[in-house]
Amino acid sequence: MRAAVCERPGPPEEVLRVREVPRPEVRDGWSLVRVKGFGLNRSELMTRQGHSPNVRFPRVLGIECVGVVAESTDPRLALGTTVAAVMGEMGREFDGGYAEYALLPNELLIPLTTDLPWEILAALPETYLTAYGALQALDVQGTGHSLLIRGGTSSVGMAMLSLAGKRGLETIASTRNPDKVDALRQAGATHVVLDDGDLATAVRKIRPEGPDYVLELVGANTTVDSLHLVAPGGTVCVAGMLSGVWVIPQFEPVAMIPSGTKLTSFHSDDLKGAAGAEALQEIVDGVAAGEYRPHLDRTFRLDEIAEAHRYMEDNRAAGKVVVLTS
Repeated sequence: MRAAVCERPGPPEEVLRVREVPRPEVRDGWSLVRVKGFGLNRSELMTRQGHSPNVRFPRVLGIECVGVVAESTDPRLALGTTVAAVMGEMGREFDGGYAEYALLPNELLIPLTTDLPWEILAALPETYLTAYGALQALDVQGTGHSLLIRGGTSSVGMAMLSLAGKRGLETIASTRNPDKVDALRQAGATHVVLDDGDLATAVRKIRPEGPDYVLELVGANTTVDSLHLVAPGGTVCVAGMLSGVWVIPQFEPVAMIPSGTKLTSFHSDDLKGAAGAEALQEIVDGVAAGEYRPHLDRTFRLDEIAEAHRYMEDNRAAGKVVVLTS
């Protein structure tokens, strides 16, 4: 079978190689999935850059995939069943979705009923489950509230626009790139603001007290700013690290978190396997019904994996980047 192997940390053109490798053999508790497609994620770029110290190379990356069961050790997973898988150390402790076949733990596999094209289905699992979980973590109560999505043109940001729009939230989406403003408007943002270094001024022209909620996708380097931007008593949820910054230096909670403001987070590993099955089926059905948008930016082939990584690393996408295996 063909797989995209990351040979060592480094630039995508130098370290990602598509080559023939042995097809994995099924073992107890694991089933073989014929991968049809997978979405690209920032964490995979971070691993490829060498920022995941526990990952041993060479490694087939990929924290998510969609496909069909090719060999099963689980009675609930009949051959040919459409499945998705996310997280659970895919592409880190064991080989992930960047291949024609992936051997995955049964508990990670989420059976799905859908006729969506593979490129659309592949755009959904990690992105929408992260947005879904973050919306739960924000714990929005009542109606008439506003949500700032910081890092709006990311795939998670755009998925949140769909979910929040259905909930009736007023959405404010930020971007640093003027060329991506129209994409956010088309994705359903109520307001779009340019983050030119003074985001607070732009947001407070819309919401003078600040938004009721903030989805922080840029990372630790803007989290404190978001805590002071949200309305008094509001909530900030950190669910991304587009900046690649994980740590708030010299974090002083009493000094940095305004009184009454709440800081929370969401990690998509919380919705892996059975924990995310109901939500993902609901999302898939919603996309099929036109209630949610897939926010697919561009599709690549497996042979183009280095180009796909470069495209994402250069911040050219507005939405999800998907790779198809055939």
